[in-house]
Amino acid sequence: MQAKHLPAAQGWLWIKRGYWLFMKAPLLWIVLLLIGLGGVLALSAIPVIGEPLSSLLMPVMMIGLMFGCHELLRGEELELAHLFVGLQKHTSQLITLGGIALVAQYLIFGVMMLVGGAALVGLLMNSQATPDPEIFKQAMAGAGLAVFVGITLFGILLMAMQFAPLLVFFNQISPIAAMKLSLRAYVDNIGAMFIYGTAFLLLAMLASIPMMLGWLVLLPLMFTSVYAAYLDIFPAPPVATEQTPEVDPFKPNQDTF
Repeated sequence: MQAKHLPAAQGWLWIKRGYWLFMKAPLLWIVLLLIGLGGVLALSAIPVIGEPLSSLLMPVMMIGLMFGCHELLRGEELELAHLFVGLQKHTSQLITLGGIALVAQYLIFGVMMLVGGAALVGLLMNSQATPDPEIFKQAMAGAGLAVFVGITLFGILLMAMQFAPLLVFFNQISPIAAMKLSLRAYVDNIGAMFIYGTAFLLLAMLASIPMMLGWLVLLPLMFTSVYAAYLDIFPAPPVATEQTPEVDPFKPNQDTF
C-alpha cells in the first residue's frame, strides 16, 4: 500500500472536511468525545497501572471515533456504540499498537535521561504530584539537550501513530508496518501537515478566547479531520465492513461543501 503525495493546500481542506463530518451530528460528537476522554482520565487515575493501561487502550478509543466518521460517510447515523467498536474487531492488534507506543515512550524517556535530563524525566513521570515551579525550572535549566531530543523523538512517534490505528483497523495492516507507513505518509506530505498544524494552532487560540467553549468543537474536529486526511492520503476503500460508500463525498467535483 502506498501513500499519496498531496499539495500543501490539502491541509486546510482536511479541516473543512472534518468540520463537515462534525456538523452531521455535532451534539453526539461532543457527547462521544466527553465519554471517551472521561473514560481515559478515569483509567489514568488508577494508581500504578492506570496510565500504562490508558496508553494501551488509546488506539481502541481512537478507532471508536474514526468508525463513527466511517459510518457517517456511509449514510448511517452516529451512535454511542461506535465508541466501543475497537473492543469488538482487531482488538489485539490495536492494543499491540498501543503497547509499542508505550514502550517507545519509555525508551524516549531513557534516552532523555542519558543526555542529561534525569531530573526532568523524573518530574514528568511523577504523575502523583504537581512539581514545584522552582524545582521544575531548575530541572529545565540543565536539560536543554534532553528537551530537544525528547521533542524530536516524540514528534517522530506522533507521526508514526497518526494514521497507524486507522491502517490497522480499516486496512488490516500489522502494527509495525502501519507505523512505518504512517510515518512515511507524514513525511511525504509535510507541506500539507504544516498547513494543517498551523491552522489548528490558530483555531486553538480562537477556541480559547470565549471561556474555552470553542474547544467543544475543536476537540471533535481533531479526530474527524484526521479521518478526512486518512481518506485523502490512503484512498483505498476501508475493509472493516462489507459495505463501503459507492461515491466518495470528499471528491472536489461533488457538492459536499
